[in-house]
Amino acid sequence: MSAPLRIERHGSVARIILDRPNVHNAFDETLIVALSGAASELGADSDVRVVVLASEGPSFSAGADLNWMKRMVGASFDENRADAEKMARMFEALYRLPKPLVGRIQGAALGGGVGLTAVCDIAVAAAEAVFGLTEIRLGILPSVISPFVLAKIGSGAARELFLTGERFSADRAKEIGLVRRVVSRDGLDAEVNTVVEFLLAGGPEAQARAKRLLPQVEGLSPEDAREITTRNIAEARVGAEAQEGMNAFLEKRRATWRKDNS
Repeated sequence: MSAPLRIERHGSVARIILDRPNVHNAFDETLIVALSGAASELGADSDVRVVVLASEGPSFSAGADLNWMKRMVGASFDENRADAEKMARMFEALYRLPKPLVGRIQGAALGGGVGLTAVCDIAVAAAEAVFGLTEIRLGILPSVISPFVLAKIGSGAARELFLTGERFSADRAKEIGLVRRVVSRDGLDAEVNTVVEFLLAGGPEAQARAKRLLPQVEGLSPEDAREITTRNIAEARVGAEAQEGMNAFLEKRRATWRKDNS
């Protein structure tokens, strides 16, 4: 059996490429395990600065694999719960990746494909990409991916799209905040590379800290967040990376983490 994904490294940039184009990169048990493993591997690799999530074929990810769904129809509550737990942990691993995660959305992203888009820090979509939280039309719901989708698009858009299951365009996805940029299919790789170059200019420790900070302060009042925010900035300022970054700025030179980048 061929691997459901592959990892490619180009200098400090790694790509996770879903490689099940014959089933539109749909999820099954093997892909879930492989994505969890990829997140763990790249998160621990100090040579990797940025991760791009992409896929082969015309679709980004069409959600659940039909054969997997057939198997789960006859499964018990406990078996379904255990299966959902593995999927939830996979999304969490990608969401908490201590490196910027960029989504390259070249085609249909449905169900769990929307979840993958939502866990990306920045997603770039081709103009012809189509999205949909279509689970409701099967009598199920986008439950496992809901925390990540809500964080990206807010409850107003989520209520509508969760309940209707309608498909929507890349432009609508940008309007509601699911994707950051929409470009022509021919310009997709160039735009992803532009985003990657911007990310490589940032301090890697600061980026990891920023990703941890956001869920800690989301929903808090400024007063309730104060202890978290003041501690985080003080810890960052006295750290070696910030000292290097601030000195580089004052000395009008490039910081050491940018030595191989523009």
